[in-house]
Amino acid sequence: MTKKAILQLDGLTCPSCMQKIEHAVSNQDGVETVKVLFNAGKVKADFDDAKTSAADLAQVVTKLGYTVEKVKVKD
Repeated sequence: MTKKAILQLDGLTCPSCMQKIEHAVSNQDGVETVKVLFNAGKVKADFDDAKTSAADLAQVVTKLGYTVEKVKVKD
């Protein structure tokens, strides 16, 4: 089932950060779409919850060196 994850970030400082995050998250198995909202400091992703989870996506972002402050999941 497709779900939507919204990750609130801290430490997003430049457009190249945005591209790095979008690339890493989009390569995660089960991710259908990903968009980083630079000014809002958010990552929005549609994902198949049978293949990955919002926690997995947050871990990908954390490994890149960013702090995920909050995770929301919507159906």
